[in-house]
Amino acid sequence: MPYKVNSLWKIQYGMVRGFTWLDDGTMITLGVWGPGDTVSKSFAKVNPYELECVTEVKAALISWNKGADMTHILLSHIQPMQELTIIRSQKTVEAMLIQLFNWLGKKFGTETSKGQLIDFRLTHQDLADILGTTRVTITRSLSQLEKQGFIQRNPLHRFILREEQIWHYEI
Repeated sequence: MPYKVNSLWKIQYGMVRGFTWLDDGTMITLGVWGPGDTVSKSFAKVNPYELECVTEVKAALISWNKGADMTHILLSHIQPMQELTIIRSQKTVEAMLIQLFNWLGKKFGTETSKGQLIDFRLTHQDLADILGTTRVTITRSLSQLEKQGFIQRNPLHRFILREEQIWHYEI
């Protein structure tokens, strides 16, 4: 997303990821935001920092002015970062994936007869970057979760989280 001085982006639909990278090129996802959230490069003090559209995004450019409700704006930016931190703190990659899909399902999903549909393209590399692991580990973990019936994948990289199975995993 382009940077505009003294401006914010209010996301109307879609998914945006904020990230930085280390000297060795390792990408670190710092946040994931969606509809109703407000993002800006001005909120980050890390350098480099980029905002990337993970899906098709529609966002309105709003001016950062003294009359804006900054409490609401900052909370809409901080809360998803805190949620992502908790997800990434799970002990196993499988648990991280289930928590991430559950979170994405609540934020972006559609309820279907088979479960919560996350109806946008997420590659294994996208998931690895968000969770701070490798693509190979994600591929292995997704295969395991699919065999156990927790998720269902389709050829378009869309996922269905089978919620009735999740409580078995969490026990």
